[in-house]
Amino acid sequence: MSKLHLVFGGRVKDPMTLEFQDPTQLDVVGIFADYASAEKAWRGAAQRTVDDAEMKYVVVHLHRLLEPDLEA
Repeated sequence: MSKLHLVFGGRVKDPMTLEFQDPTQLDVVGIFADYASAEKAWRGAAQRTVDDAEMKYVVVHLHRLLEPDLEA
């Protein structure tokens, strides 16, 4: 199984959390086949919004959600 990664972000209620203000307005950057590609996309998206403390982008390890028993 490939190790898929999702990169998305949006405006958060508090910069110390991952509680998004409006989940319907999330910016989905994409799904990537490896962490290196996902990290590159995450860095690009995060850099574009670096001056906005309420914008946050994350990398989600989809393979861990799809098959959690595979991760030791």
